[in-house]
Amino acid sequence: MQSIAIVGGGVAGLGAAYSLRDRAAHVTLFERDDDIGGRAATRHRDGCAYDYGANYLKDGDSRVTELVKGPLSDGLVEVDGPVWTFDAAGEVSPGRDADEHKWTYEDGIATLAVRLCDAADPAVRTEATVESLERTNDGWVVWTSDGSADGERAGRVRNGAFDAVVLTPTAPNTADVLAAAEWDHPVCERIREAVAAVPYRTIISVALHYPFSVDVPHYALVNTDREHEVGWLSREECKPGHVPGGESLLVVQMAPDWSASRYGDEGDAIAADAAEHASELLDDDRLAEPDWHDIGEWRYALPDDGVAEGAVERARNHDLYLAGDWVAGDGRLHAALVSGIETGELLGQGG
Repeated sequence: MQSIAIVGGGVAGLGAAYSLRDRAAHVTLFERDDDIGGRAATRHRDGCAYDYGANYLKDGDSRVTELVKGPLSDGLVEVDGPVWTFDAAGEVSPGRDADEHKWTYEDGIATLAVRLCDAADPAVRTEATVESLERTNDGWVVWTSDGSADGERAGRVRNGAFDAVVLTPTAPNTADVLAAAEWDHPVCERIREAVAAVPYRTIISVALHYPFSVDVPHYALVNTDREHEVGWLSREECKPGHVPGGESLLVVQMAPDWSASRYGDEGDAIAADAAEHASELLDDDRLAEPDWHDIGEWRYALPDDGVAEGAVERARNHDLYLAGDWVAGDGRLHAALVSGIETGELLGQGG
């Protein structure tokens, strides 16, 4: 039986664990936060559920469709309404994806991670920050900063040994792990350089709640020219079970440049700016004054490209696997999930 470590409890890591569930593998998943899911993230307040990271799951791959319509279907709902576009001047134009499915869950997109984890049933260690890897004659050792495993050294905790390791955090975080790796082989630095070169967007996500309904013909607006201070605006009330009747909850995701310049700023000021932009885009003065707001910050939200060709194969030759949307080269939830599933299938077939 293979012993496999999966670093990162986002949907890529969980997809790999799910794919390995029947493949004679013992899987341990390490997640630095106390929740799993990564950007498949949901918060709850005053009877509302809102997806403030990934907004929904697309049917961009048949394996995703089979999963969510089959074993992961409990609580699945479809987003009601099309996605329209707007430009730098805030000019709104009718939609672009009326025929594609957009899925979440009644209790939020984070349910996807819970469903995957329950079905995969790996050994999960949350609040376990992976600091480095160590290559040994017997495989891999994973060093964490928590106190949940055997053998402490220099303030770290030894977890292992594992036959293979799957790295699924964002590319910058994966590069940090590789930079600290105790692996005396020139390929390590080549892989790290390729991973570190993946460009990322920073996104600040703002939830704005209103005690009245917003009447517009679309679920969401997306900026297509990347010249507006808002990148995305959507209505959570278009997701069954998310918002009580007669209320509205907007999720405004600010553009990358704006988000990077305001990252870490005071939340009320960020929310006020987001609300003003929402008011202008939807042509509704009432939206400038939400009755409550919430802020989510994503330093490494979405990759703008994939890892250089060859890095994944070079790592795989040493029982080190890379998975995530930055491996797929597409910053979409379904792409991260498929990357994890494919990696698990490969491991299950012996690499």
